[in-house]
Amino acid sequence: MEHHHSYNTLRVKSIGIDTYRENIVYMRADCHICQSEGFTALTRIVIHHHEKTIVATLNVVHSDLLGVDEAALSMEAMKRLDVVDGDCLTFSHLENINSLSYVRAKMYHDQLTEQQFNEIMKDIVAGKYSNIELAAFISACSDDNLSVPEIIGLTKAMINAGQSISWEKSVVLDKHCVGGLPGNRTTPIVVSIVAAAGLTIPKTSSRAITSPAGTADTMEVIAPVDLDMDEIKKVVEKENGCIVWGGAVKLSPADDILISVEKSLDVDSQGQMIASVLSKKSAAGATHVVIDLPVGKTAKVRTHEIALQLQHDFESVAQAIGLQLQVIITDGQQPVGRGIGPALEAMDVLAVLRNEKTAPTDLKERAITLAGALLELSGEYAPGTGNNMARSILETGSAWAKFQAICQSQGGFREPAFAPYHFEVCSDKEGVVTAIDNRKLARVAKLAGAPQSASAGILFNAPLGKQVSVGDTLFTLYAHTKGELEYALTYLKTDNIITIE
Repeated sequence: MEHHHSYNTLRVKSIGIDTYRENIVYMRADCHICQSEGFTALTRIVIHHHEKTIVATLNVVHSDLLGVDEAALSMEAMKRLDVVDGDCLTFSHLENINSLSYVRAKMYHDQLTEQQFNEIMKDIVAGKYSNIELAAFISACSDDNLSVPEIIGLTKAMINAGQSISWEKSVVLDKHCVGGLPGNRTTPIVVSIVAAAGLTIPKTSSRAITSPAGTADTMEVIAPVDLDMDEIKKVVEKENGCIVWGGAVKLSPADDILISVEKSLDVDSQGQMIASVLSKKSAAGATHVVIDLPVGKTAKVRTHEIALQLQHDFESVAQAIGLQLQVIITDGQQPVGRGIGPALEAMDVLAVLRNEKTAPTDLKERAITLAGALLELSGEYAPGTGNNMARSILETGSAWAKFQAICQSQGGFREPAFAPYHFEVCSDKEGVVTAIDNRKLARVAKLAGAPQSASAGILFNAPLGKQVSVGDTLFTLYAHTKGELEYALTYLKTDNIITIE
């Protein structure tokens, strides 16, 4: 179809508006295209520039911000179309999106097929869904609304919608934590141990969804994580492992788009979570995967019964897509390690890898358990020997040497630092710490600026069972600005996070 006609053409005006991942176009209400096409606010429009095409949501301008022959694009839309100020764009109507009918059917609890999920994911990756429509799909699949066959179909559709890596090896290891616990940054330690053992573990990690830090956020404090596919392969070929951001290589691009909306909704449904995790593992070329599944009253998984159901669903989906998988149910009652937030968690990781005397024992032991499970799952180590081998690799310094080598291969090592402003939150009573609200603790770290401010967050000092006196420091809050620090402290005054009895 030819789109280069003056009647549907406008010049680009750059106005520097950041709309995150969503494509937005701005036109004057009295421009000839709005008037002739009947375009109104929130109309979905197809925009063409040479061979590139995107779908964008229209915002209508009733001022002189734009000329009648001009259109403005959000920064994301300009990037995707590769346009600069003054370029000409052509516009057309968006044809009916058939896959939205499947979303509506799912809203009424209909069962969707793998082919229907394929069409939804294809349209999502093509940018045809607005954030409102993405939110509708996420909501329709939330809670317990996806059956195991649907989770399998969704997982396969997510894999099909992106690239996949092939390592040409019979055993490629990976791990994932379901999350919900502040801290718990085991991945860099596990990767270092497993890679030092001579096994392949190309770890592609995500950024934070609803937490104060994702593994990619934490690792980025120490080394570059935004590597392309060729760079990842070179690092893994040289060092057996890597720790990079998966979003940079589009292994499951539909999932990255969904995550951006889930983050805004503060939603992370179980079925979508399984599809998200396993689609990325499969796309990253993994053959053997260990899942860390923490359980606690304020963790993502609240009860042991839910954990067992998740374990069953993970195993069923993994079998359907050809993954060997082991789920390890762990304690999720309190934070793991001391740091909460990218830089603070990075400090914990380095302390464990360097075998520092003050390194958090809980983080070290959990990492050894997961690494030991991977060593045994690989088939290279006999059952019951994995933990001892993992501990030896860590405590002899081999894992630390491997981690440094991985960092250098990814672009260089750097030390994390504290944010410039801090406040010590102290106990106003004497007693024993009997409960910790993980969700509220994570919220405080986010209010302080994490993960956007990498050095912001919490240094935690009140584990369960600790005897505290009046004036003892429970945790120290770090922020990049005074305003963020005060914002987090205001929330602390209204909610109880640590129970002392």
